Amino acid sequence: MASEKDTVHEVRRVTYAGMAVNIAIAVLKGCVGIVFSSQALFADAVHSLSDLVTDFAVVLGVRYWSAPADEEHPYGHGKIEALVTLFIAIALVVVAYELGAHAVRTLVSGESSVPGLPALFVALVSVASKEWLFRWTRRAARKIASPALEANAWHHRSDAISSIPVAIAVVVAHVWPSLAWVDSVGAVLVALFILHVAWEIAYPALQELVDAEIGGKSAAVESLARNVAGVVEVHKVRVRRYGGAYVADLHVHVDAGLSVAEGHRIGHDVSDALLASDLGIVDAIVHVEPGVYPYSDRQSASHPDE
Repeated sequence: MASEKDTVHEVRRVTYAGMAVNIAIAVLKGCVGIVFSSQALFADAVHSLSDLVTDFAVVLGVRYWSAPADEEHPYGHGKIEALVTLFIAIALVVVAYELGAHAVRTLVSGESSVPGLPALFVALVSVASKEWLFRWTRRAARKIASPALEANAWHHRSDAISSIPVAIAVVVAHVWPSLAWVDSVGAVLVALFILHVAWEIAYPALQELVDAEIGGKSAAVESLARNVAGVVEVHKVRVRRYGGAYVADLHVHVDAGLSVAEGHRIGHDVSDALLASDLGIVDAIVHVEPGVYPYSDRQSASHPDE
């Protein structure tokens, strides 16, 4: 796992670069959308501006969710990252609603105009630049295991893909002026796509906040624990996500004839194995329980002189 200092530096470095790109793209889309009468492109400009809101949320939030545990927060501050991620999703929902409502009102009123070809050029520039930004941000997010930064990366991807129907709408409206209303349809498609992305971002964050099983880690934890020398049985395995990491809680049975110290050592071996694995576990609570003697052993223990 990356250190707190490295995490904060990487998140801010990538996010500040994204903010610069978002400002440039939003201004370009907005100006060209207004001047060349493309409602879909202007809607996409608002989408790009929403990226700035989430960028600020990530930059401000990383300072808190990466902070180490303290007396008031003995388990750390990892869930703040889930809250920031959820905020990003809510911001996307608001943007989608506003864009979709405006486009539907335009379609109902029948007011439409033919967008100019420069709108097509800007849409294509947006696709290329935001796709690059998505790949770069996602790579950084996975390097430091940051769900919030990855959510922001997908926000960039949503901006890139949402520009595709904009480009198509501009071409159709320009070639067939009688179909100028397609530009408004493009704006509706953008809104629907943003809603889909918002749900994809929100669902994992909600699962984390309610401590749901995420990523199928329990089976892997159980398998690893069973392979530790001295472990007889494993049960009650629970794994929950905490920020970019996982916390495991499990019960292991050891030979009932072992001393307390020996059983304690096996419990530590299980914990060490989990922390050293590639499962992303940063804390493991191992409950050691006595296993059951085989029948012959129980009989021998009860009648030592026989």
